[in-house]
Amino acid sequence: MSKVGAFIPARYAATRFPAKLMQQLGDKSVIRHTYDNTKATGLFDEVYVVTDSEIIFDEIVNNGGKAIMSKRSHESGSDRIAEAIVDLDIDIVVNVQGDEPFVKKEPLQKVIDVFSDASVQVSSLMQVLTNPLLIEDPNYVKVAVDKNFNALFFSRSVIPYPRATDIAIIYYEHIGVYAFKKQALLNFTNWPMSPLEAAEKIECLRYLENGVPIKMVVTEYMGVEIDTPEDLIKAAKLL
Repeated sequence: MSKVGAFIPARYAATRFPAKLMQQLGDKSVIRHTYDNTKATGLFDEVYVVTDSEIIFDEIVNNGGKAIMSKRSHESGSDRIAEAIVDLDIDIVVNVQGDEPFVKKEPLQKVIDVFSDASVQVSSLMQVLTNPLLIEDPNYVKVAVDKNFNALFFSRSVIPYPRATDIAIIYYEHIGVYAFKKQALLNFTNWPMSPLEAAEKIECLRYLENGVPIKMVVTEYMGVEIDTPEDLIKAAKLL
């Protein structure tokens, strides 16, 4: 039986909204909502917050949760998690974003279930995008997939480009929830940043550029991701 762990990378100094994970949302901080809701799914043998911040570490541990302090500074959440799991007994690693306080069971179940196919090394989530403004927005990462739902490419540009206007195109937004076999994640951090990844600033392109397929799973709307103060207001209403 595979041992499955959820790891929540949590940086204190976010560029667009500093200290966003410690903002109060109802009766708890954003990061505690994320941790508690991830644990409440019942899908995981272990749930950890992995952080560079003593403030976030204390917030989790002092409220009965588990946290790991990063030893080094990291470019990405994947790198942060990889450092944390090196010596842990874990088979499948699920990366849950710290700024997703409304974590639900069903989408996480889906990214784990695809590992019943032994050939899958990495999986991730996507949702259908219909709003033309969001399809064109570079903050919304799009993904194109093959007929087996393996990712062909991720981009901030519009993909596919609608040169033929008489074809119904389905656009997918990539949602940054990943699951990895442990070794696949450790391999990722040993590869240098790849050219497409550097150009697009999308870390999962490193897998594709190194020939590792990413199995994509369609999910419904995930809730509100806290990137700006406006998102926090939206989240409070949703709460």
